[in-house]
Amino acid sequence: MSEHAVNPWVAIAYLVAGIFFILALRGLSHPTASRRGNRFGMAGMLIAVVTTLVTHVIASLPEMLIAIALGAVIGLTTARKIAMTAMPQLVAAFHSLVGLAAVLVATAAFLDPGGFGIVDAAGNILAVSRVELMLGAAIGAITFSGSVIAFAKLNGNMSGAPILLPGRHVINLGTIVAILGITAFYAAVPQAAAGEGWMFWTALALAFAVGFLLIIPIGGADMPVVVSMLNSYSGWAAAAMGFTLHNTAMIITGALVGASGAILSYIMCRAMNRSFISVIAGGFGAESGSGAEGERIDRPWKRGSAEDAAWIMKEAQQVIIIPGYGMAVAQAQHVLREMGDLLKAQGVTVKYAIHPVAGRMPGHMNVLLAEANVPYDDVFELEDINGEFAQTDVAFIIGANDVVNPAAKTDRSSPIYGMPVFDVEKAKAIFFIKRSMSGVGYAGVDNEVFYMDQTMMLLADAKKMVEDVVKALQH
Repeated sequence: MSEHAVNPWVAIAYLVAGIFFILALRGLSHPTASRRGNRFGMAGMLIAVVTTLVTHVIASLPEMLIAIALGAVIGLTTARKIAMTAMPQLVAAFHSLVGLAAVLVATAAFLDPGGFGIVDAAGNILAVSRVELMLGAAIGAITFSGSVIAFAKLNGNMSGAPILLPGRHVINLGTIVAILGITAFYAAVPQAAAGEGWMFWTALALAFAVGFLLIIPIGGADMPVVVSMLNSYSGWAAAAMGFTLHNTAMIITGALVGASGAILSYIMCRAMNRSFISVIAGGFGAESGSGAEGERIDRPWKRGSAEDAAWIMKEAQQVIIIPGYGMAVAQAQHVLREMGDLLKAQGVTVKYAIHPVAGRMPGHMNVLLAEANVPYDDVFELEDINGEFAQTDVAFIIGANDVVNPAAKTDRSSPIYGMPVFDVEKAKAIFFIKRSMSGVGYAGVDNEVFYMDQTMMLLADAKKMVEDVVKALQH
């Protein structure tokens, strides 16, 4: 138990930290205010951590400082070594750690409830605390195992295609109902009559299993939604543990993260024409269709060169650039901005089109373009620019695939069917940069755009090809 349960100054400090967290979320809602939002978030976390260190009495201050120092070293080392291309899987890995932390806190409280001040006069865990423990542990376990699968899919350790188990919906629903049933029964029965805690361990094991079962049926095209959804889960797990630890800051922060992650997931599902319930239920309704991983259409296509692209774009009135994960892999954002600047200097209107799920996590392309100092006014979301392709001279696609694939509009058997995509096929000319014709998009679907009459394939490393285009523009 900690002093801040009765100390009004501690409550005020946590309230101020919560206000800073809200301001952080507000700042992060727009690129121009994102740095200010980050500063608010850091200030709020500093207040929360210092307040907890000053008032906490369970562990000694040196022990906590050692733990913080170890975490700081690991965090700084990771931040310096991880490339921007690996950011999605890093986020998934961090979510797994938050989930695991919730599981460990719940387990510690279950094993030593007296130390956490959650027992009644008879020595049994309070009924409300039993619910908090079970839900916090279950959500944390789902977050952990689900994030591990998401990491494996994003990192290439597992196939990005949906893995559809027979009867998966019945299994998932039955497992979740079992967890809730055990939680309700555990809350109603005193710990002394609970049979050595088998209910806690059983619910925990089922939660680890359901996290795995929920994520493996979700395909690569929906992975950005999964990342934001797991972010929401980690927040709710932290909030539940905040009640157990009597820590207002954890409750506020967890609720903010949980709610904002859920809202972001819902917004992205709407942008992809996906059902929110379908995605969080583990790819409910997903079917195996013609979009099998690695499948390609054997048809004629035209190969272009950097000189072709430079000459045609110099003569254009408007060029729309559509970046994707391939740009991130090649780290081509800086030279891409240089190409855009050269075209602007020659009187060409240049715009950047960002799909809500371009890359492997929400905002992936926005971050990379901001890193390259691409003006915010030149960057447009799908709904704001899609109507312009019919009047556009050149669509310049760099490392994107699924977000420009017409199969999403026409092929009901495709795993990306129903997802809004850019209407690049309406542009007068299309330049499509990818490494080779042998690969397909992350969702495992071939792209009709490759074979269109107005398309020229620029097969090379994205950065090297854009560098060659820049050289051709300069001559």
